[in-house]
Amino acid sequence: MKLTILHIEDDQEIGSWVSGFLTDLGYEVIWLPSGNDAMKYMEKTDLVILDIMLPGLDGYTVGQRLKQKFPNTPIMMLSARTSMEDKLQGLTFADDYMTKPYHPDELVARIQVLVRRLGVISSETIEVKHLRIDQKANRIVNSISKEDIMLTGKQFHIFMYLADHLDQILTKKQIYEAVWKDTYIEGDKTLMVHIRHLREKIEIDPSRPQIIETIRGIGYRMKS
Repeated sequence: MKLTILHIEDDQEIGSWVSGFLTDLGYEVIWLPSGNDAMKYMEKTDLVILDIMLPGLDGYTVGQRLKQKFPNTPIMMLSARTSMEDKLQGLTFADDYMTKPYHPDELVARIQVLVRRLGVISSETIEVKHLRIDQKANRIVNSISKEDIMLTGKQFHIFMYLADHLDQILTKKQIYEAVWKDTYIEGDKTLMVHIRHLREKIEIDPSRPQIIETIRGIGYRMKS
């Protein structure tokens, strides 16, 4: 089971982009253009991303009603409004307030922080060496230090793709096209660079990787 995010955003371009980005990272996303029907989806929602400027009821009203009925479900306000008054009003019920424009990696990081801080957890956890992976919450924990490992969007997507194919040898082409959704060009170093940075975050000794193994001339394998 995946972490389910209810995304309430009336802007078609932003709504489509954010929902697609989060879906690609493994989240289950329900996208609504207004808050009118939000309540009926809350039973299966783990986290809400809510815009302020909505048709009909505004985000403040929608958020307050959702929080009153489902106090344990985290809400993140996502708005172009940057004034302190707007932020303070949002934070009377929301658990986080993020202003537009923003980098997608920051959005993912804030989601992971809310998941960790508010205890949105899953029983679907696997362990790889010293890593504990919560597949529902998209959370990776170093079981030695007990700290969350924060990855960029691409790093996380690479990691989870490898984890989904544990102990399988994957070609560079397979990984690149699954993550970037684009055609792989032989000799492209993009994946190699991302793997190097990923190892710096997850390996005990990145110079001697024990988790992501390089299969010379072919690609990579995540070892259980």
